[in-house]
Amino acid sequence: MTGRTNFIFKARLVVMLGVFFCCGLAYSQKDLPINIDDSKVKPLPSLVNSDLQKSLEKELMSNPNWKSLMNNNKMAVGIVDLSNPENAKYASINGDYMMYAASLPKIAVLLSSMDAIEKGELKETPEIKKDMRSMISKSNNEATTRMIDRLGYDKIQSVMTDPKYMFYDESRGGGLWVGKRYGSGGDTNREPLKNLSHAATVNQVCRYYYLLANGKLVNKGRSKQMLDIMGDPELHHKFVNTLDNIAPDARLYRKSGSWKTFHSDSILVWGNNPNRRYILVALIDDAGGEQIIRDLVRPVEKVLKAERIHFAVN
Repeated sequence: MTGRTNFIFKARLVVMLGVFFCCGLAYSQKDLPINIDDSKVKPLPSLVNSDLQKSLEKELMSNPNWKSLMNNNKMAVGIVDLSNPENAKYASINGDYMMYAASLPKIAVLLSSMDAIEKGELKETPEIKKDMRSMISKSNNEATTRMIDRLGYDKIQSVMTDPKYMFYDESRGGGLWVGKRYGSGGDTNREPLKNLSHAATVNQVCRYYYLLANGKLVNKGRSKQMLDIMGDPELHHKFVNTLDNIAPDARLYRKSGSWKTFHSDSILVWGNNPNRRYILVALIDDAGGEQIIRDLVRPVEKVLKAERIHFAVN
């Protein structure tokens, strides 16, 4: 290494460490929702980052099995880098491809419930609070069905298609939908594009978590309440299984789902270190989907880490 090359390397290293240090100072807040100016909370499509997109595709496509699944629309993945909330970055593969998502869309029931409570359409009783927590943390089907019956399909649909949220948008491939009780019996209200009862797209689930993290679901108070319900998950599989090992001190907010070959997971990771703060969502149609979801965490964190270093150096 020549003297000039060594000097340039050291200078870039100083810049990189400075950026990390400054980001850590600016965004060391321990509590969610994130406290930034409303103008900094942007539509998810505007957060798409070409470098992050290329890195994600290269990393995940290097696995032959994952590549085959993604090329056949049987695997969708999305990530949102929140290490610098004022400059969030998004990337996805098959982001607008809607799939059956089993219990993951229970987050739609949670938002609809909070919307109804805020508007005085549903009374916030201890029983309802208990059912909302059980529905998310334990993925309890009976509690979810009780919440669906209290709300009705029309209410859930109206919230998912509300212009304020547009979590289900036919022009963008669909999205979050709950049109069937989590149990036998009762009427159904399947979504119009693929006739799915419990549906999701990676893009819409990532949007949900991004808005939630920024306190934009219903309002900041209700968003905080939803985060409390989604935090400290009681099921330790899929993403949580891996994160329990590599990031035991990080706070996790999640909802997953599985039925037959359909496996899904969604998580907001909020570490003590700002460099481990991100949203990760995966939808998979494969018998080995649960293990694939576990195995996704490390390569995704590798992509995020490499991208931050690249940004700092350049």
